[in-house]
Amino acid sequence: MVSTTKRSTRTRSGAASYVTVGAFLIAALIINLYWPIPLWVATLYVGASILCFIVYAVDKSAARAGRWRISETTLLLLGLLGGWPGAIVAQQTLRHKTKKASFRKAFWTTVVANVAVFVVLATPLFAMFVEWSASALL
Repeated sequence: MVSTTKRSTRTRSGAASYVTVGAFLIAALIINLYWPIPLWVATLYVGASILCFIVYAVDKSAARAGRWRISETTLLLLGLLGGWPGAIVAQQTLRHKTKKASFRKAFWTTVVANVAVFVVLATPLFAMFVEWSASALL
């Protein structure tokens, strides 16, 4: 009975992770309607996500085989640089890096940081900040 509860909790948290990716995609599409996002930004997210998934898969394989592992710092940095959607897919499909609470907390912190930077740079908020900074220096 206890294992059923754990499985149920993991399933819900996994679904919530996928919702995060979907919500980001929808938000990016909406932002793009008002303030066109350069193609290289989408390419960066897709490329970083694919790379991040591959790196998680290599780390999972190394963990199973008892080989040298990829550092958590590297995994977190790849997510922070835009690979977090791929990391979420890897975490859920490979069941990798989903149990360690300290990693999950750090991972979600990098997701929030990445999304915040994306929103600031992809909307007029960045231009407003630049204008405010310039006027504050004068």
